[in-house]
Amino acid sequence: MLLEKEMKLADVIHHDYNLVPIINRFGIVLGFGDASIESICINKQINTDFFLTILNAFHDPQYLDKEHLQSFSASLLIDYLKKTHNYYLAHKIPEIECLINKMESESNNIKNPYQLLQTFFEEYKAELIKHIEREELRVYPYVLELESAVQKNIKPASLIAKIEDYSISAYEEEHDNVEEKLTDLKNIIIKYLAPSENQDKRFRLLKNLTELEKDLNDHASIEDLILVPKVEILEKKILNN
Repeated sequence: MLLEKEMKLADVIHHDYNLVPIINRFGIVLGFGDASIESICINKQINTDFFLTILNAFHDPQYLDKEHLQSFSASLLIDYLKKTHNYYLAHKIPEIECLINKMESESNNIKNPYQLLQTFFEEYKAELIKHIEREELRVYPYVLELESAVQKNIKPASLIAKIEDYSISAYEEEHDNVEEKLTDLKNIIIKYLAPSENQDKRFRLLKNLTELEKDLNDHASIEDLILVPKVEILEKKILNN
């Protein structure tokens, strides 16, 4: 089902509950009554077309409209990607961390199997933070500088030097897929933790990790398939005489 601007946002959530975190990233919180997507976006000063495109991309993995998404400004894409980073660090990671810590503290086993899980996740968290910091401190400012230069029709020598020193293609080659490492974490739970009578927390943890993995995959798709080609075009505009 394609989501349209005339639809009530409440109906969209009833249809696909997994969109709640995506909606929240745009500053929309529950309690919006029977308002339509368009009216909520107008009220919140959100680009309705962009909001719908992102919702549809998460709602239907086959939907990702690369050409349409590339029509949006790089600054709009980056603003969304940064909000996604904040969701990971401020909400999803602490939620998973809390669940693992509870499992570890409640274990009666002398050889606590959850300590391995805890250590592995801490290592993963450190890698994710490093990945995010690299993007937010180096890549995103570079992209915004490119877009600003193109909009102003200027070609600063310093920016040309940056392109020649570290173009977006170099970033793409180095771009590590942090979401892939979650598979190892999931396998510890599925394959290697000793059987336990209380499976509830394990099920919840597995569900949270799977949700994070999917979200990270979607996030990476927007970066690799939308942002990178857009930046390549901006770089060519700056380098062309």
